Amino acid sequence: MHRAAFRGVGGRARLLTAHRKAPEMFLRRSAAALAASAVLSAAVAPVAHADGSPSPGKPSKLPEGLYGKSDPTFDGVWRQSLTLLAQEASGATPAKEAVDWLAGQQCDDGSFTAYRADPERPCDAEDQKKTPSDTNATALAVQALAAVGGRSDAVAKSVDWLTSVQNKDGGWGFNPGQPSDANSVAVVVGALTAAGEKPREVVKDGKDPYAALLSLQLGCDAKKPERGAFAYQPDKKTGDLAPNDYASTAAVLATLGKGLLTEPADGEGSSEPKPLACEDGEETGKRTPRTASSAGAAYLTGVLDANDGHLRSAMPGAEKQPDHVTTAYAVIALAAGGQRDEARTSLRWLEKSLPDWKKAKNDPGSIAAVMLATHATGGDAAELGDVALLKRLNATGPEPAAMPAAGSDDGDGDGDGGSSAVATWSLVGAGLAAGAGIGFLMSGRRKRQGL
Repeated sequence: MHRAAFRGVGGRARLLTAHRKAPEMFLRRSAAALAASAVLSAAVAPVAHADGSPSPGKPSKLPEGLYGKSDPTFDGVWRQSLTLLAQEASGATPAKEAVDWLAGQQCDDGSFTAYRADPERPCDAEDQKKTPSDTNATALAVQALAAVGGRSDAVAKSVDWLTSVQNKDGGWGFNPGQPSDANSVAVVVGALTAAGEKPREVVKDGKDPYAALLSLQLGCDAKKPERGAFAYQPDKKTGDLAPNDYASTAAVLATLGKGLLTEPADGEGSSEPKPLACEDGEETGKRTPRTASSAGAAYLTGVLDANDGHLRSAMPGAEKQPDHVTTAYAVIALAAGGQRDEARTSLRWLEKSLPDWKKAKNDPGSIAAVMLATHATGGDAAELGDVALLKRLNATGPEPAAMPAAGSDDGDGDGDGGSSAVATWSLVGAGLAAGAGIGFLMSGRRKRQGL
């Protein structure tokens, strides 16, 4: 993350810590639709949009600063945030009109809704209540606005709102007042980190976000292949936990204290994820966010290995279909935890699947997910194999204010045969060095642009 511009935000956040310890301190869906689509949610998550999510049809005219051509009612803020994060990952400077559009979606109280057709109207107006303020849109917008820089007031205002709606278990639900779920907690953790906060210090009734996440992890009493997985929420009737692949990708990343724009892990080797330490159905060690993340990664690698490197759709009737977006987020989560070999295998699967994956051609959320996965593994987010991802993303909305110095922006949407997933990994050291340089250059560009 590029947090240099947010030292002020972090400072303000630290001043609010005492207040947060008192009582009352990211599928972009309304409360009614969330229950039906929770298991379908998949951008990093963190909560994101799984492959095949329905769209009610686009309106007659879309805002000029918005990316994507489909109806933005349920995902306008989400896909815009993903796009800005992916452009940052590639070294491109997002268009000012695109950043302005996202910032303009913020409500007066600091929250974001999935989409506001008329930002001039208050968020609590009757015609806007169909997409009420939600933690997922707000948290991912924070990650994006923090990454582009120069929006510290908007970021701080959203962080204040997020902490004000924190649940007593330390977590968040999709909408304020709803029970905590792993997806929502995870995307908020990413937002707190991006804004310069320490998630452990965001406490409600003595519990922090990690406590909420760990309460949703399957333990030693679960079936062995399911141990370490995370549930979306406990069963409402029994309280039982069921493994959820998207919730697991989100929680594995969040228990590392990271968001979707994740820098490659240090080092060149690949660490082995460690399952929960169990003996006779009982856990033998103390579970911490770090050990919980490793156990979640062990669960994910087991599922990925069983499916040739990808995760499958959770949509009813489509269970055997691959879920490309959730697989991309799994790559981010595994790479962030140092499981480079496992991440490399799934990134290679994504690379091979790009020609047949329709949404990877013009859906900004899908394209951005692959770009962020490529970046997290130390590769060039602008391309994967011979596919020019950045060019495809830019074609869905405003052209960036500045392109990367060595970006692949020629061809017909496919790249010039640059680095493949395998080549990227053989040059991971160079990729890390380049990433550091890109971060420095982007910081300078932001200051010049005044974003």
